[in-house]
Amino acid sequence: MNYTIADIATLTGASWLQQGDPVTINHLLTDSRKLLFADSSIFFAIRTSSRDGHQFINRLYAQGVRSFVISQSMDPTLLPGANLLLVDDTLEALQQLASRHRMRFSIPVIGITGSNGKTIVKEWLNQLLENDFRIVRSPRSYNSQLGVPLSVCLMDPVHELAIFEAGISRPGEMNRLAAIIQPTIGIFTNLGLAHSEGFRSQQEKLEEKWKLFDSCSTIIYHKDGGIIDKWVATLRDNGPEIFSWGTTEECAMQVLPDFRIRYRNTEFQLRMPFTDEASIENTLHCVACLLYLGIPETLIPERIVQLKPVSMRLELKEGIHHCSVINDSYSADISSLTIALDFLSQQQQHLRKTVILSDIPETGLSAARLYEKVASLLHRHGIQRLLAIGPVISEHLHYFEEKGIHTRKFISTDAFVNRFDEIPFQEETILVKGARRFGFETITALLEMQEHQTVLEINLNALLNNLRQYQQLLSPGIRLMAMVKAFSYGTGSFEIANLLQFHGVDYLAVAYTDEGVALRRAGIHLPIMVMNAAPSGFAALLEHNLEPVLYSLPLFRQFGQYIRQEGLNSYPVHLEMETGMNRLGFATGDLPELTRLLPVSGFKVQSVFSHLAASEDPAHDDFSRHQVRLFEQACLSIATVVHYPFLRHIENTAAIQRKPGWQFDMVRLGIGLYGIDSAGTGDLHLMEVATLKTTIAQIKTLGPEDTVGYGRRGRIDRPSRIATVRIGYADGYPRSLGNGRGRMLVAGKEAPVIGSICMDMTMLDITGIGNVNEGDEVIVFGGELTVSRVAEWAATIAYEMLTGISQRVKRIYYQD
Repeated sequence: MNYTIADIATLTGASWLQQGDPVTINHLLTDSRKLLFADSSIFFAIRTSSRDGHQFINRLYAQGVRSFVISQSMDPTLLPGANLLLVDDTLEALQQLASRHRMRFSIPVIGITGSNGKTIVKEWLNQLLENDFRIVRSPRSYNSQLGVPLSVCLMDPVHELAIFEAGISRPGEMNRLAAIIQPTIGIFTNLGLAHSEGFRSQQEKLEEKWKLFDSCSTIIYHKDGGIIDKWVATLRDNGPEIFSWGTTEECAMQVLPDFRIRYRNTEFQLRMPFTDEASIENTLHCVACLLYLGIPETLIPERIVQLKPVSMRLELKEGIHHCSVINDSYSADISSLTIALDFLSQQQQHLRKTVILSDIPETGLSAARLYEKVASLLHRHGIQRLLAIGPVISEHLHYFEEKGIHTRKFISTDAFVNRFDEIPFQEETILVKGARRFGFETITALLEMQEHQTVLEINLNALLNNLRQYQQLLSPGIRLMAMVKAFSYGTGSFEIANLLQFHGVDYLAVAYTDEGVALRRAGIHLPIMVMNAAPSGFAALLEHNLEPVLYSLPLFRQFGQYIRQEGLNSYPVHLEMETGMNRLGFATGDLPELTRLLPVSGFKVQSVFSHLAASEDPAHDDFSRHQVRLFEQACLSIATVVHYPFLRHIENTAAIQRKPGWQFDMVRLGIGLYGIDSAGTGDLHLMEVATLKTTIAQIKTLGPEDTVGYGRRGRIDRPSRIATVRIGYADGYPRSLGNGRGRMLVAGKEAPVIGSICMDMTMLDITGIGNVNEGDEVIVFGGELTVSRVAEWAATIAYEMLTGISQRVKRIYYQD
């Protein structure tokens, strides 16, 4: 986009709180952490349930931003020279800007909605049509009230076709998105159960989603005799053209057996590259759209067979030579490259950053302007090395070299693979980003560690969702400490800490000093509280600026003596008070001596805290109230000798939900961050973060009288198929789940464990589960088979299941 600040004021209906220097706006900014081009960006200070964008204005001003859209008055003299546009609602202002921007274009615009498949259909249409049109589309799954306006504002005069998706979760939302997208062609993917909680019925959800198509001349949908057909039958005859596809003759596109397609007076044969029903349905939506757009029937089959699965997520995996690999190799364009670089910027475990990038397909920009822009993006994200693959990018490496980026060029993917052994990779983060036709799958296979086939997948989107669910329960000004002890409950250490740091958590807490040291070495700069500091680790505490918990008079004296020997003063510490957990902490009887020692200790008290013993259980609320009273008394005693403010905190995950009145100055979020509702209320929309997967090593057919496993404990009483999967108790799968107590998901169905669990293997009875082959994926827990349910079978708790996953199990981190 290209607007003057005066244009922005007019298009958003803003009033001037302060008019600064004239500026041309090319970039919209809603997240202060993603600033790249300060002098040409305008920041919309958007309020959400967990964050207020206004609190980041001063930081952005210091970084060079001079244009802001705000919804609360402020002292303009604090921001000399800044353009301050005042509106009633900054999100509505952004949406209005996008709507006005959209009205400047007369190109075809495809609007996609439905319960599932929106992003897949959008990406496949881009794959199928990129040779016919210069396309602008929603980055990834930008289909929300915020994502849609940001997507539409990417429209540029060079584009010939736009494809945008729209997602809603409650009534009243689609009218806004329809006014922004203003599609000329609509695609309704399907009506499923996703996002149904905000609607009274499926009919209400259908009618709300259909509002996207009010401006359409044509709507494409699957005619299957269901609720959508009944709704279409009620539409007025003078409404949009309905382009239906299905198996019946009245459909505009008829699907015959073996995927023969009949359209008008022609027939052609499709060879489907997928076998699952969802992919087939999404493919046929695309075929219908291609026919409507006039793509010749002779070209469609050869394009469909070349469709590639769309990776809907950015994956962070362990790579060779202590590297980390971010796999985003299914497309290459400016928007998705920016998102991938933002994700890379969150990962700070390596100082060195490398990007492997292919030619970027036609964008409408000249090659020189395109790669000059890409070079600026890489430079601003701190990329030190570019491995360029393709003839066009290879001709423009001087733009990258001018930015101080080391480059190396390869004419093709095969050329890169042939010279792979010559390229040094060591302790760095590598982003692999390539257009589909370059086939970068071979590159990622070379870079990723290929060892244990049992993996723990960590959904970073789910973790952020859970963080926001709890943040919205906090009163204004309350800080949040995230518990990342025990390897972040088994999910990882610096990978999780990086994300939490990026998204504004105030404090981190670890169990032991070495955990804190590892985080510091990985680039974590947040304050870190060490809950079990020991004298042997005092030197490491000081070296890495870690803040110990002092919980007894002997430890208090030991650390105080060490601090004095080092000639330090005001070293940050945390004081733990015993109020009824009877684990660690200063007892009430210790307070007189503690308050006598504090003024001469050389410590700076960062916080005083305690632990609730049973905050999740209403039956113990009286005891919890007693604990809070003891804690408050202890804080008052300490405040009499500490004449500066310190943080007070007692609430854990369950208490954040159940007892908002005890938040004090900070809360500690633990297992809830990972999707476990320890309060058991069901009030929050939590998502389990971890999915444990393995694969089938071998399948055997056994008969009666055969046995399975050690001790012959697995008895066969009928002809059975037994699958041996690659996970055992050395991986953290409890032996207590043997002999039928545990189950895993095979082909979406529960298969019971048979026989005893071995160190590295477990056997499953897959009798009656069809279409299962060696090498197939098996879900140990995750999704429908929750870790809480598996923990219940094992007579333990979700905490133990998660923290018990062995470090030999590879962690894969991904973000949609």
